[in-house]
Formats: sequence, C-alpha cells, structure tokens
Amino acid sequence: MRLLAAAGAGLVVALSVLALAASNVVAGTRAGDGAGAISGYNVTNVAYTLDSNPQNVQKVEFDLDAAAAAVKVRLQSGGTWYSCTNTSANHWSCSTTGQQVQPADELRVVATQ
Repeated sequence: MRLLAAAGAGLVVALSVLALAASNVVAGTRAGDGAGAISGYNVTNVAYTLDSNPQNVQKVEFDLDAAAAAVKVRLQSGGTWYSCTNTSANHWSCSTTGQQVQPADELRVVATQ
C-alpha cells in the first residue's frame, strides 16, 4: 500500500511538472550575423549663406550623390549639430542660425539611409 501511495504521489508530481513545462510558449524570433560595406556619400555644390550680420552663417546647402533619410552638419569641431531638410532630390539645406563664421573650422556632414 505504501509503495502504491508513493508511486501515485510520484506520478502526480511528474504530471504537474509536465503540465507547467507544456504551458510555456515562446514566440519565434530571428537572429543572425552579417556584414556590409559602408560606402559613404559624396558631398558637392556646397553653398554658404550669410545672414544680415555677415559674421553669422544663416544656412549651408549641398548635394549628396545618393538618397539619404536623415542628414546633419557641424561647422565647428566639437560644436553644435544642425538638422537638414531635403529640399529636392538629393539637395539638402541646413539652417545654421547662430553659427558665427570666425570659429567655423569644418563642414562635417553625417547622413544615413
């Protein structure tokens, strides 16, 4: 009788464990690894526009050789990043209000697809 009770208790525990394990559902996911080349953009037709105070750059415009989703520029090393707007095709215009001409030491363009 004891043996039968112990076997019954063991069966109940085993079935409980299986029932809990069977209730876990994990959705399918994707994982992977890969590599691709980063080619960069060619920036051409750069034009700077001064505002009414010629010591300040009002905007910078330029063309990229391919489509981009987001573009920012910086005119001073370690300075402010300015957002750009795609005005037509691959032509971008960046309002740089407040940027003075004198400390400007670079035109850094960052673009993403």
